[in-house]
Amino acid sequence: MRELFNRYRFFFLAVVLLLSTLLLYSYNLRNKGATSFFERAILTIAAPFQASLDESADFITGLWGNYLWLVDARRQNLDLLQENRQLTSELQQVEEIRLQNERLRNLLALVDDIDRAALPAQIIGEDASNWARTVTIDKGSRAGLRAGLPVVAAEGVVGRIIKTAPGSSRVLLVTDASSNIAALVQRTRTRGIVHGLGSKLALKYALRDAEVAAGDLLVTSGMGGVFPKGLSLGKVQIAERDELALFQKIVVVPVVDFSHLEEVMVLLGEDR
Repeated sequence: MRELFNRYRFFFLAVVLLLSTLLLYSYNLRNKGATSFFERAILTIAAPFQASLDESADFITGLWGNYLWLVDARRQNLDLLQENRQLTSELQQVEEIRLQNERLRNLLALVDDIDRAALPAQIIGEDASNWARTVTIDKGSRAGLRAGLPVVAAEGVVGRIIKTAPGSSRVLLVTDASSNIAALVQRTRTRGIVHGLGSKLALKYALRDAEVAAGDLLVTSGMGGVFPKGLSLGKVQIAERDELALFQKIVVVPVVDFSHLEEVMVLLGEDR
């Protein structure tokens, strides 16, 4: 500290003398009305220093004010960010409810067309291994379900129940290799059996001379006593004829997107 004072002692003395002079001058101004030549000289010399002090004081005051403003702005931004996140979450929930209601309305419209009692259910589990294509729904024997009941979506056939528990049921999808459904080509009424291929379907036993083309829609024929007549199954992707084979090779793409399936309807009893 002493070393610093010794180095800048002349500057410190000048500042002290200047401040002393200004204080003396201020005192004299308050006690007399006229200004002497000496006081005017002091005013002239001290004016730049006074202006610098005023500017420094204004600068420091401005910095402090800006700091307080930034602190308040940051707090407001954090509050707005939290409010925005909450509103975004609420909007997403509303949109999810809207989409679910839309899917349920489509399901109810399908049931009205079928004119058959039905029970809505949610998909709560999935088994898409190489050995089985099944899903689990959240309704079971406690809700009156039993093995053999057909399960549908708004787009068409999902499968049939193969096992029930009090609060859940397992549904065998139409794409499972053990699934077989009596079907017909809607355009030409060609009959056959839709068989699961894992991710697609095959129309079996369609005679070689039967008219089947890519894009044709396959629907349930109503035979077999499980699925009502006229439910959509899939659209023909490939229809090939072999001159040496009795039946055509027909590959079908399911109308139901099982990877995005969430709600289904279980058809109960007979037609009303």
